[in-house]
Amino acid sequence: MPQLLFSVFSNRIDAIDLAREASASLANNGVSSAVHFLDEDDQPDMSSETLVVSLGGDGTFLQSARLAHEHGARVLAVNLGRLGFLLNVPSTEIVESVNDALVNKQVVERLALRFSVLGESSAGFALNEVVVERAHAGHMVKVRTFIDDDAFLTYSADGVMVATPTGSTGYNFSAGGPVVDTIVPVLVLTPIAPHFTIDRSIVVDGEKVVRLVVDDKPALIVADGHTIGSLEPGQAIEVRKSPMPVRVVATRSFELGFRLRESLREGHA
Repeated sequence: MPQLLFSVFSNRIDAIDLAREASASLANNGVSSAVHFLDEDDQPDMSSETLVVSLGGDGTFLQSARLAHEHGARVLAVNLGRLGFLLNVPSTEIVESVNDALVNKQVVERLALRFSVLGESSAGFALNEVVVERAHAGHMVKVRTFIDDDAFLTYSADGVMVATPTGSTGYNFSAGGPVVDTIVPVLVLTPIAPHFTIDRSIVVDGEKVVRLVVDDKPALIVADGHTIGSLEPGQAIEVRKSPMPVRVVATRSFELGFRLRESLREGHA
C-alpha cells in the first residue's frame, strides 16, 4: 500500500506531470506513492495512514477531502494555478511539504457536514455546504427552517444553504454570508436571494441539527457544488456536524486576510 496518494483530475496534465516528478523525487528517499484520478470510478488502495496529496484547485481539494474523510486519512492541499481559498501549499514546495507531513503528523481538523433526507437511511458528506435550491429557473422555492426542534424562519428564495467555516469563503460568501475562521465550530444558515424576508445569515452552534423542509415546489439537494438528489414538497433534509472531521495537514498559517484581499482583487480586475 503506498504511503502517498496523489489525487488529480485526468484532464489536468500539469497536475499529472507534477505528481510524477514529485513521486520520482520522493522515491529516492524510499517513499512509495500512486496517482488516483478523481473522475474515474476505480477505488484506490489506501488506509487511514495514507497521505492524500490534492493537486489542483479548490474543486480538486473538495473531492480529495471527501476521499480522505472516507478512510480517516490526512489530506495535503497543493495549489496549482490561481489563488485558492482552501489551498496553502505552493506547487514549488510539494516535496518539502510531503516530507515534513510524513514526519510531522500534526493536523488541522475541519468541521464537515453529514446530511440525510428524513425517512431515508443513506447519508451524504460535504465540506463546504449543503444547499436546498429551486429545481426550475424562474421559480423560487419555499423552505421552512428548524434548529434542533425550534422553528426558525421560512424563506421564499432561490435556495437556503448550510455552510461550514471552511465553506464560508465559497458560495456562502457569494450569497452575502459571513467569513468565519475555520477553527470556530459553527454552522452558517444563509438564504440565497430571499424574497421579502430577512436576508441575513444565522450562525448557530456546530452541535445543532438544521432541518430544511420544502414547502410548496420540488427542490434540488446540492452538496459542494454537485447535485446529489431532489426533494418533493413536504420532504426535508437534516444537516449536522459529521462525527469525524476532515484532517488537513498543518503546514503554514492560513493567512485568511491575504487570501481575501487577493481574491477580491482578482474578482474586480
